[in-house]
Amino acid sequence: MRLKLSIGLAALSALALSACGTEGGATRDSVRAVGSSTVYPFAKLISESFARSNPGMNSPLVESTGSGGGIQLFCQGVGSNTPDIVNASRRMKPSEFATCNQNGVTGIVELQVGLDGIAFASSQGGIQMNLTPEIVYRALAANPYGEAQTAKLWSDVDPGLPAQPILVYGPPSTSGTRDALKELILEVGCEEGPGMAAIKESDEDRYDQICTEVRNDGAYVDQGEQDNLIVQKIEGNKQAVGIFGYSYLEENADKVQGLPMNGVMPTYDNIASFDYPGARPLYIYVKKQHLDAVPGLREYVAEWAKNWSRDGLLTRAGMIASPDDVLARNAEAASSFTTIMADDLG
Repeated sequence: MRLKLSIGLAALSALALSACGTEGGATRDSVRAVGSSTVYPFAKLISESFARSNPGMNSPLVESTGSGGGIQLFCQGVGSNTPDIVNASRRMKPSEFATCNQNGVTGIVELQVGLDGIAFASSQGGIQMNLTPEIVYRALAANPYGEAQTAKLWSDVDPGLPAQPILVYGPPSTSGTRDALKELILEVGCEEGPGMAAIKESDEDRYDQICTEVRNDGAYVDQGEQDNLIVQKIEGNKQAVGIFGYSYLEENADKVQGLPMNGVMPTYDNIASFDYPGARPLYIYVKKQHLDAVPGLREYVAEWAKNWSRDGLLTRAGMIASPDDVLARNAEAASSFTTIMADDLG
């Protein structure tokens, strides 16, 4: 009975994909992935490697939509009009997992594909500063510690910093990089501020707003989901600072320079050891209900696992390999397609 039920569910999944296909009812014959702009260049590399390894299959389609936007698309339901994979530069939130389940996406495989760092950078020969989470928070918060934002120059934040205008190009609110900026930098810089413990105790929503809302007076410029545009902006303005994933810093080392955080430079070794404050894991989420309905999905996931080791394609392109125990755990999940539960997301 259980075997018949399993076969029936697989058939229903395939039927759902067919029913939700493109005009004319055709099923999709290639993998579709959406999500993080930070993970995007790595996902494209894996697509190219997949195409070389599987010449009889169509190359996966990868779109850069931002982590939040990608998860929203992924969680819309099961069917060929929904993505098979979402790339994310932060972990899926419990609320997003619940939305997935409500929409029938009940089998989700989480894979940590490597590590990245939120790099702060300026142009070669441009502004140089030793940043801290507190400095970044006080410079970028809409209302630092609940007070009006009055800082115009970096020296207004700290007299030891350059007397140059605060101008930061960074990710939009839909980006996983923005979420990681909030969690790893802004909240850290905010939580020890005067009176913040009392505010958190009495009004957590207000605390979150004070700690994570970014100013909108032109000092912080939302540059969209294309991190290369941030590189171009700071390359053309020696007073500007950019925020993007470490791989873009490494890829453009001839144009931009990393800025230290707490005296620690954003380098491969410092991120791998988590000595750098902006280190973060990168993920892909796989829709298990699509495994037997979308040609190449299993093979595409296998291509990730084949290339995420220390000497793999991904690390040669700027991603940082996960610790050995994490690599082993995710290699197992990538072969068995172990699904996660709400409790796993904490």
